[in-house]
Amino acid sequence: MILRDLLRRLDWRAWVLQDVGNSAFATTILAVLYPLYYREVLGAGAEASSVLAWWGYVSALSMLLTALLAPGLGALADGAGRRKGALLAATALGVGASAAMGLLGEGHWVWGLALFALGSLGFSFNNVFYDSFLPHLAAPEERAGLSSAGYALGYLGGGTLLVANAALAGFWGEAGFRLSFLSVALWWGLFTLPFLRHVGEPPPSPREPGETWGASAYGRPWRTLLGLRHQPDLLWFLGAFWLYNDGIGTIMRMGVLYGSSLGLGQGTLLGALVATQFVGVPCTILFGRLAGRWGDRRVLLAGLGGYLALCAFIPFVVRPWHFWVLALGVGVVQGGTQALSRSLFASLVPKERSAELYGFYDLSSKFAGVLGPFLFGLLAQLTGSLRMGGPVLGLFFLGGMAMLRRVRAGGRP
Repeated sequence: MILRDLLRRLDWRAWVLQDVGNSAFATTILAVLYPLYYREVLGAGAEASSVLAWWGYVSALSMLLTALLAPGLGALADGAGRRKGALLAATALGVGASAAMGLLGEGHWVWGLALFALGSLGFSFNNVFYDSFLPHLAAPEERAGLSSAGYALGYLGGGTLLVANAALAGFWGEAGFRLSFLSVALWWGLFTLPFLRHVGEPPPSPREPGETWGASAYGRPWRTLLGLRHQPDLLWFLGAFWLYNDGIGTIMRMGVLYGSSLGLGQGTLLGALVATQFVGVPCTILFGRLAGRWGDRRVLLAGLGGYLALCAFIPFVVRPWHFWVLALGVGVVQGGTQALSRSLFASLVPKERSAELYGFYDLSSKFAGVLGPFLFGLLAQLTGSLRMGGPVLGLFFLGGMAMLRRVRAGGRP
């Protein structure tokens, strides 16, 4: 039913295509090719442990900045009725940084980190405003399916471009890597155009008496934060998401560097992670269908249980086929857990404040993401290995699952 509706509804198709576009940044730059290029080309001549550690630190810093700014920017966009404009500005930042990465060469690792931070900010803010349209576009019973379709087709789009970019890098080496970063900018920009044309701007949220447009940027989020104690389901969800999304984001950002630190070849790393994208397409759709039958929360808990098992497996990854098992396992659960997190949160928030509250959703995500990459970077410096990162992340999944069990949404236990 959801795919038939996507063919019928132009605004749904345009919304999903934005996921196809920004997923190119997630695959080529966050997860696979740019980390390899950073370590092997941009970081050439520098101490390897320092290069790896600074990657973790800058990842943490970019997440921290997003976390601090997202709720205020979301409230500003809600109050002004400028959610689409905010999405366009974030997209322009991500697209511009991606294009500039194609200009970097050997030894430019400091510039590479700066552009990575800017691109990550653009990508994160883009997702805040993109996600905020979900409760406006779909009825409660449609949100899990639409969210899952977005993640599934995002996997397909990001994976397709990743295959093409991996071929470029394989044939042309450094020049191919540079072209791949330029292709991300072009791909993301083109797939944003249908969204800007066919997805309507939701009405602005009403202001309180005497509230000015600018004052809403941080006055509203502060009041919302204080009021969370009266919304226990929302509070429990944000706490749970804070914990378990730390693991999801850290695995995505550090996976290639972890495999590379084990001495695995580029062929193994690229092949396994490309396969992960395509495994994610049917598995994400399956998660959405199961959620329609058993509820978002139950299926989400099952997916997090899968992540917990993968964390326990990480210290034993020593051979190429071990990395393949790990990567494919991530592909099975990653898209479904992200899609159901987004749709479950949509059931907890009022539509008129969607951008502000998805800012808190992103804040919860990014504060969690500060700790994971930081711990990986610290472990790399202290032990010379990233191997113990898996068991540490497992604790975050356990805590997140315990808190998620306290959430009641949509009348489902």
